[in-house]
Amino acid sequence: MWEDVPAGDLALRIRRPPSAEDLLDEEEFADDERLPYWAEVWPSGRVLCGVLAEMDLSGHNVIEIGGGIGTGAMVAAMRGARALNTDWYAAAVEFSRWNARNLRLDMDAQVMDWRDPPAQVLARGPYDLVVGADILYEARNGEALGLLVPALCEPSTEVIIADPRRPDARAFVDGMQAAGWAYRREDLPVPGRIDETGAIVHVHRFRPPARKHNEPVVI
Repeated sequence: MWEDVPAGDLALRIRRPPSAEDLLDEEEFADDERLPYWAEVWPSGRVLCGVLAEMDLSGHNVIEIGGGIGTGAMVAAMRGARALNTDWYAAAVEFSRWNARNLRLDMDAQVMDWRDPPAQVLARGPYDLVVGADILYEARNGEALGLLVPALCEPSTEVIIADPRRPDARAFVDGMQAAGWAYRREDLPVPGRIDETGAIVHVHRFRPPARKHNEPVVI
């Protein structure tokens, strides 16, 4: 199916599966509780698209983590970035690449396990901007991101994570601040459909400490 994603003054029309439920795989869930969240454009993803649409990213090296179809990376590319979308699911990466080609964007996509990131993803960094949407929905995600995010950054990198006020996000924010990362938060309204997470999304913004910016963060 086709979906028009709100992104400021940009026209972002993507193709995605019609139903995430149709993609449920009992074997994958039994192996590591995998669920096909990638097939939806969640409220936090729409908020992230709006944030990125307001930025001039010309010449920036941008990575989206846990991006699913990668609408954040697509908006970054539309704003002039060299963008990379990453997700755990190969099917998400295939959809992401198809949409990027269809929109003629300077964006690639790569399968990535946060605990074992591919060498080519790390070699493409450090990144000027690291973004993600609704990726802190489990405690184990924060622990993995505490290892991954510093490895993608340099001292001037900005990290932006849009989160629908998930309880497990608090530990990640506290851990980053305890490790010396500068932090601020914006509370932004959700454009379009609102789900059970509510009408407001927290947009967490981090900057690395000047020293030891690439050291893992304990969450």
